[in-house]
Amino acid sequence: MSASALERTARPRRSRTRSRTVNARPALVISTLKPNQYDLRPACASLICPDCETWVPITGLQSRKPKLVPHDTGRAWQDKAVRCGLGSNRLITVNVTVKKWQERLEDGNSETVHRRKTTVLRKPKVVLAPAVSQIATQRETTTDCGRPLWLLRELMWESTASAVRDADARRAQLPNGEVPLGAPPVPTKTLHPETS
Repeated sequence: MSASALERTARPRRSRTRSRTVNARPALVISTLKPNQYDLRPACASLICPDCETWVPITGLQSRKPKLVPHDTGRAWQDKAVRCGLGSNRLITVNVTVKKWQERLEDGNSETVHRRKTTVLRKPKVVLAPAVSQIATQRETTTDCGRPLWLLRELMWESTASAVRDADARRAQLPNGEVPLGAPPVPTKTLHPETS
């Protein structure tokens, strides 16, 4: 067999172990953790290991010396088998009752619910494009003076058409090379810098 086939993966954590080994580190006090970092229900007593940040069962919760189960740092059967040496078999000081833990958990949940924005943002109403038949009727609508809008637009254009024609004619009268008044004259000879 190849070396990769023999590579060990993390094992599932057993809820109860019979190991008498105790970690030399001081006991972890549960009240120092946040209520969402541990679970004190008897069926699934567990907490997040402060060293490897994985959920680990607590063994002997009802006994005098509850402690963390020896555990690997990764997910079972997926990650490499790396033993959490700092957090395994660490004693736990349970100084919070299940009722008090549930109250703290519910209070924290109710605080976060109030922090969330609850206002509903309505989508703006989309104005639908008019149908072809509606556009035809809009062209025939009249103004205060009784004339249709399209006729007023054409009359307004005819009133400015002569001024536009005059400006175009004046623009066409300028010979090539000439510039409008107020502009600097265009040089007619090529300038060459003197070398010293």
